[in-house]
Amino acid sequence: MSITDLPADGLSAAIHARSVSCREVMRAYLDRIAQVNPAHNAIVSLQDEAGLLAQADARDAQLARGESMGWMHGMPQAVKDLANVAGLPTSLGSPLMAGCVAKEDGLMAARMRAAGCIFIGKTNTPEFGLGSHTFNEVFGVTRNAYDASRSAGGSSGGAAVALALRMLPVADGSDFMGSLRNPAAWNNIFGLRPSQGRVPTVPAQDVWMSQLGTEGPMGRSVRDVALLLAVQAGFDARAPLSIAQDGSSFTGALDSEPRGLRIGWLGDLDGYLPMEAGILDTCGLALKRLQVMGCEVDALPLGTPPEAVWQAWLVWRRALVASRIAPFLLSPGNRAKIKPEALWEHDQAQELTGMQFGSASAQRSAFYQHMLGLLREHDFLALPATQVWPFAADERWPRSINGKAMDTYHRWMEVVIYATFAGLPCISVPAGFDARGLPCGLQIIGQPQGDLALLKLAHAYEQAARDVVQIAPNQQAR
Repeated sequence: MSITDLPADGLSAAIHARSVSCREVMRAYLDRIAQVNPAHNAIVSLQDEAGLLAQADARDAQLARGESMGWMHGMPQAVKDLANVAGLPTSLGSPLMAGCVAKEDGLMAARMRAAGCIFIGKTNTPEFGLGSHTFNEVFGVTRNAYDASRSAGGSSGGAAVALALRMLPVADGSDFMGSLRNPAAWNNIFGLRPSQGRVPTVPAQDVWMSQLGTEGPMGRSVRDVALLLAVQAGFDARAPLSIAQDGSSFTGALDSEPRGLRIGWLGDLDGYLPMEAGILDTCGLALKRLQVMGCEVDALPLGTPPEAVWQAWLVWRRALVASRIAPFLLSPGNRAKIKPEALWEHDQAQELTGMQFGSASAQRSAFYQHMLGLLREHDFLALPATQVWPFAADERWPRSINGKAMDTYHRWMEVVIYATFAGLPCISVPAGFDARGLPCGLQIIGQPQGDLALLKLAHAYEQAARDVVQIAPNQQAR
């Protein structure tokens, strides 16, 4: 097995056993990036090779002295281009930010740096992270790991593709509207949206209200996801709503007995969510794996009007996204340099009133209580991770699904809002492939702050789904 094929946990063990050097690891990953990145455009702002190798040598010298910085010691890491890494550009995928270099690490990057990783660059993202298709005017389109003519998903599309194509051992991302789950599904890897507050975001424009987005981990194995979460997680006083636990619980064994666990299958919400042909059938195969493991899977109605949830979601999203876009519009000339979807979010919010937001907040609170009711009767809930298969990379977003028009640029991803709106942990696991060799995923939603139990179920599922999980790009049946 080549260095770049090793799971991150195995790579860490090999580095610490000194069976491979940090220089050899860096050399292997840089060679892999040179080989496959030009066709897929996942990693951007790649740093100088000589400097990266020098950093790897310094990590080797530490090991020679008996010093290890942590689990990520000597691992190459590229951070999603929405998060700050000191000395690297943070473009946000926007021409207005192109070339802007961060002066200090964000909290997630600081924690990963402290664990020993070496930052080699950034991973591509849509402009301002908006939309589940990774393209922008700064770096261009990121292309699916399994078919370069198709979308990688987003907004953590660069991270997912870099991981699937073995350009990174493990990857970070962020998730507001499925941005860790959608690209994971479309690139046959695991993507975890942690519980709200599990991975604090610092710095943040707002620390009280902006709780729909969260940073989190992606991996080719659930073990790798858990170990990166252990690095990322933990309370920080600058994020007052962060969970007051460190990440140590995620470093332990994930083995568990899933027999008897109750899973509520929400499917397409009784026909409310349009789904492309084959999505539900492929997710059905994933559900059968859970049943073979001994889980009880029951079809479950959502039990509350989903359109009302969507309308409340729109109010929250418009308010939060508009506040991110507004500073860029202080200069009127900038408007022409911002993509129309971002402008739409901003402009839609201009008519919002405090009463409307208060009403949407009450609706969100009621929805959370409703989800708690479902989770009292079931240990987990499940949904497809996407409503469509990876679409053509030259499209901006799907305009319709099965003849039903999408009335917003993100309506086609409505399936992901339920975990986000309730602040619940949710993981996307590989479900299978269609006849074209394109992958899709299954979302599993856990109990409030039940990240560890969710990871244990996903780990058990991974063992039962080896036939799908082990299919690397260029190996899928067509």
